[in-house]
Amino acid sequence: MASDAHDISRDQFMLTGSLAQQGYDWWWHSFTARHAMTGEERAFFIEFFTCNPALGGPEALFGLAPDGTRDGRKPSYLMVKCGTWGAGAKQLHRFFGWDEVDLGRGVPFYVAADDCICCETDLVGHVRVTPEEAAAHPAWMSDAGEMAFDLRLDKQVAFNVGYGASEPIRATEAFQMFWHAEGIKTAYTGEVWLDGQRYVVDPDTCFGYADKNWGSDFTTPWVWLASNDVTSRLTGERLHNTALEIGGGRPKVGHLALDRKLLGELVYEGEPFEFNFSKLWTGSQTHFSCHETATHIVWHVEQETFTARLVTDITCPKDEMLLIRYEAPDGQARHNRLWNGGTGTGRVQLFARDGFEWQLVDDLDVGHVGCEYGEYDATRPYGR
Repeated sequence: MASDAHDISRDQFMLTGSLAQQGYDWWWHSFTARHAMTGEERAFFIEFFTCNPALGGPEALFGLAPDGTRDGRKPSYLMVKCGTWGAGAKQLHRFFGWDEVDLGRGVPFYVAADDCICCETDLVGHVRVTPEEAAAHPAWMSDAGEMAFDLRLDKQVAFNVGYGASEPIRATEAFQMFWHAEGIKTAYTGEVWLDGQRYVVDPDTCFGYADKNWGSDFTTPWVWLASNDVTSRLTGERLHNTALEIGGGRPKVGHLALDRKLLGELVYEGEPFEFNFSKLWTGSQTHFSCHETATHIVWHVEQETFTARLVTDITCPKDEMLLIRYEAPDGQARHNRLWNGGTGTGRVQLFARDGFEWQLVDDLDVGHVGCEYGEYDATRPYGR
């Protein structure tokens, strides 16, 4: 299967079998909008996160006790997570017990609760958390604020990891964390209201993205980079049919943790260049490093196959990012420093092999980069 092949069957709800009792499944969306009055840009994210449906009932259950400490329980809920990056970055959480959730388990999927809806083509919802509620309910892991959204989606370019997330592999629950990106370039249309301010989402300038993850636990390190705001340094032209996607960390098959590995794809003006360690016949290799400075998070990734090479360098200011908060299906929160942003910038160089030499295909500037980096810190208490 081609790496840019669409497959909405991978977007369906996956929490069956053992994953129904210890598993998560989420649909992630990110995009840029403009203030309706001033035209100021603002980057947003929206996620529908489901956890442990077999344990659910009328109310959301948390792994965190009301005082914010761990009490040994497993969480069970639908969480609608939304928020913004940049100055005043925040994340807002609204929870539903499973008895409140209307779930479409087939293809295409849908998940809905009250006025919150997520499916292949629509994203609608409202989350409001007062300062008093945020302070009184640390188990919510939420900042204070209010955000509403009413959006249409057109997922135009995909990253399909192939056999690693195919139906036979999914049925065995072989991997601890699965991934499918149906929309590494997604056109969003609609409106967002953040703390009373209206933002307009235009499909031509939203630089939108949509993917999903599911499994029994998260990976560490956790790496993600994505952009479809791409300009050629060689020609000065914006490349409207080009999108970058890189993600992964340390895949785990059963109890076996593989070495640090990433999956990646650059769709360059409609032509996919894939870097997938599971496709051994391509000779795919990846080397990467991620680190914090006093002011930025920095990613350096080198990926290579027998025929292509990709060098990616991205930075994102920490004061425009947030430490994104989740609890794993077992009730633990081992990622206490998971940096997440949507305003990264950088450079991507694509090479093609010519005999024994690498020839530069294009040298790209990328912006509006969705980005993430974090590693487990078991010694640090869960916090903001």
